[in-house]
Amino acid sequence: MVLSDPNTSSVGEFNASAAQDNGMIVDAMIVDVSSATFMAEVMEASEHQPVIVDFWAPWCGPCKQLMPALEKCVTEAGGAVKLAKVNIDENQAIAGQLRVQSVPTVYAFYKGQPVDGFGGAQPESEVRNFVSRLVEMSGGASANVSELLELAEEAIGQKDFAQAAGLFSQVLEIQPESEIAMAGLIRCLTGTGEFEDARAMIGAMTDEMQASDAVQKSVKALDVAERAAASAGQLAEFEAALAANPDDPAAMFNMAEAKFGAGLNDDAITMLLELVRRDRSWNDDAARLKLLEIFDALGPTAPEVVAGRRQLSALLFS
Repeated sequence: MVLSDPNTSSVGEFNASAAQDNGMIVDAMIVDVSSATFMAEVMEASEHQPVIVDFWAPWCGPCKQLMPALEKCVTEAGGAVKLAKVNIDENQAIAGQLRVQSVPTVYAFYKGQPVDGFGGAQPESEVRNFVSRLVEMSGGASANVSELLELAEEAIGQKDFAQAAGLFSQVLEIQPESEIAMAGLIRCLTGTGEFEDARAMIGAMTDEMQASDAVQKSVKALDVAERAAASAGQLAEFEAALAANPDDPAAMFNMAEAKFGAGLNDDAITMLLELVRRDRSWNDDAARLKLLEIFDALGPTAPEVVAGRRQLSALLFS
């Protein structure tokens, strides 16, 4: 798997920095439950996803062995299942109703009904199989992947590349061969200017994955970002050239690309739109094509992309 490649250590750094932001997703999936909250947190919640109920006690040694494995496997599921922990010393009524006679006892509920369970401490591999069966039974993995990808795209649109990388990594825990998630990680590295790490990640992929549409699109965005970053070093030079000849389309084009490389996205898009307005066919439609490259590089949810596409359409079809 690409994430284990030593050349892609920055992905691990992304995951670490994103852990706090993504913790809200995990925290919602692991909760302590009481008699007052059991109905809402377990029975009602199970209508939407499997809920694992772990009956435990503070004095129970095997409980202390099992709980970390449960929490780890539920976290790995990335929100496809939920874990509800019930302290039987504090909630004897629930334990009595479900005829819990020893701890740890684990039940799984789905659609309001118990669907699986086991008693006693289990090795992590068995716990993972247990969780996987629940995810497969509910079809939760595919639904959760879609939600994670949507959240990741929103994070990229907000330039929160650390959070986006964490979300894409969660997708890879569910679907290790997800080309969309791998492409997303490349875009995150591109967004933070870590071009060498992005290239290393691409090089570690299989030929089939590199050829996928999602990865090819991220590679093109990386190419654009690298060229723009090189142009950013000439920003002062291009600015002087444009000041000397404000009507020179080539000077304006170079200035726009340099501004994009310097992170001045709004300015770059505005200048390119002005070029299209003046002469949309200049240099074989170069300004429009550059705009499309920038839009792809920034992602469809970025506010400047949404506004820029709207203005470009108005120019082209007016």
